Amino acid sequence: LARPQMITAAYCQTMARYNRWQNRSLLDAAKLLDEAALTQERGAFFGSIAATFSHLMWGDHLWMSRFDGWDAPRVGIADSRCYVADWGDLRTKRTITDARIVRWADALDESDLAAELTWFSGALGREVSKPKALLLVHFFNHQTHHRGQIHAMLTAAGAPPGDTDLFIMPKDV
Repeated sequence: LARPQMITAAYCQTMARYNRWQNRSLLDAAKLLDEAALTQERGAFFGSIAATFSHLMWGDHLWMSRFDGWDAPRVGIADSRCYVADWGDLRTKRTITDARIVRWADALDESDLAAELTWFSGALGREVSKPKALLLVHFFNHQTHHRGQIHAMLTAAGAPPGDTDLFIMPKDV
């Protein structure tokens, strides 16, 4: 049986640009807050705005190590909230990471999506093989999930980000 095509390379390219656009919006909103507000415990899974941003960066680097050979984080999920502890460093690395993700997505073609990916999952404690298309959907969904948490925390802190609707994303991001 042939597998149905879940996504296309164009989908990945759109989602990579959406990721970059949304991260810019969140980081711009976060400029309105001081370090105490960014690191304040807010009841989210990773606690604070800064820690959730750090986990998101960790997740992006972990998945891109599998998809594109990036260096994998040297810490596990339990320490992902501290993956990039310095706020200024995180802002810079986020911009670089997002540009790298866009370049990677721009180079994808349909054959890249048809492959299986096998890796050792620290979360499951064993080797796993899954369709790459499914894992790419997970990758972009993970980003959206945690950006939603950051968006809610920023809004509650009085620094609401901009629009999030995909259909109004500027063409030049």
